Amino acid sequence: MGVFVYLPLVLPLTALPIARLAEQHLHPRRAARLLTTVAVILASCSLVCLGLLVVVGTAQLPGNPLPDGWSDDEVREAVPHDAFAGKASILALVAVTMACGFTLHRHYRFRSRAHRALAGLPGGGDLAVLPDDVPYAYALPGSPGRIMVSTAMLAALDPAERRALLAHERAHLAGHHHRLLLATRLAGCVNPLLRPLQAALVYSTERWADEEAARATGDRRLTARAVGKAALISRPDPRAAGVAGFATAGPVPRRVAALLGPVPPDRGWPPALTPAGAAAFVAAAGTTVSALSALNAAVALYLVLEAATTPL
Repeated sequence: MGVFVYLPLVLPLTALPIARLAEQHLHPRRAARLLTTVAVILASCSLVCLGLLVVVGTAQLPGNPLPDGWSDDEVREAVPHDAFAGKASILALVAVTMACGFTLHRHYRFRSRAHRALAGLPGGGDLAVLPDDVPYAYALPGSPGRIMVSTAMLAALDPAERRALLAHERAHLAGHHHRLLLATRLAGCVNPLLRPLQAALVYSTERWADEEAARATGDRRLTARAVGKAALISRPDPRAAGVAGFATAGPVPRRVAALLGPVPPDRGWPPALTPAGAAAFVAAAGTTVSALSALNAAVALYLVLEAATTPL
């Protein structure tokens, strides 16, 4: 197993260059999907290797529930510095489990509370207008998804800007952006090196929704004006603070500037001889090496454990 078990824990560094460059050079829909895919794969590989280290670390503890053969010298020699790394990985896995559990609990607790509150409001459809003097608007996923918008926000926009705002929020629901954001947030809980991808994904999903709203209204300047005005007056719903995908505006000046420019090209992969292409290649290579390293470490540990527990 050797050094291969440690590689997936540090290879997320290869994804950091693509985070900012994807925002600038890829269509936001493709950038969001690329960032999420890379984050999930790298986090999964990190979790696998952390679990392998936990097996070795647990084998060193007295009275552990593992077979006696798993603490043989062959197993300890399979992982460098196993006495420290193996036991430290137990604490790391506990911390990862608690962080992921807290994130999921907070996310779904807010969703359930919000939907219970909506049950008492009159009317149907995907739009829920809340009588509130605080201006805000966000997409609330669920079955069905709803658009939460306050009366203060609607009063501050003219009818055309309201259509652009609602088209933006509907794009969040149609694109299931909350799933991408939650997956990337969980990936950051598994491996902190992946956390910079969260900010890039927030921007990409907002830009994705902006482009869908501009396409629905047929007016990019109108959409830019609605985005800018809503951002200037909006106040985040305090109940949604820290919850993946809710009430997040992203870097508004950059979004407005992008809407005032041309439609971004919808190409599948950036040209190889560009910074974005090189960063995408590095991220893809790092993700591939991480997956192969995790597989190699898992197979190696399995063979060692099999040899250690097989009677002669």
